[in-house]
Amino acid sequence: MSANGILQIILYLAVLLALVKPLGAYMARIYEGRPAGLNRVGARFEGLLYRLCGVDPAKDMRWTEYALAMLLFNLLGAVTVYGLQRLQAYLPLNPRGLAAVTPDSSFNTAVSFATNTKATGARRP
Repeated sequence: MSANGILQIILYLAVLLALVKPLGAYMARIYEGRPAGLNRVGARFEGLLYRLCGVDPAKDMRWTEYALAMLLFNLLGAVTVYGLQRLQAYLPLNPRGLAAVTPDSSFNTAVSFATNTKATGARRP
């Protein structure tokens, strides 16, 4: 391993150890329902987002509501990935001018992202 790689690992561990105490304290305050510094900043945005989505933060979700929300979220993600790959040629920030991905490959990639499986081509015997 190079000196640069070792330095990056040491720096990563130093940052990680430096953040343990403050992040742990912040998470403990959040989970206990006590006020925390960032709550004051994000509380208005969170309330607005809840109102726009029709969410009551005091009400628990039934398992059927949760399952439906999860399925819809995954479907939306798959459609988004498929659309991005199919429209790749027309998207901005495409300096190499790559063409759109083929429909079958786009579908395979989108489904593999949604189901957390590995995207592979056709298997050969």
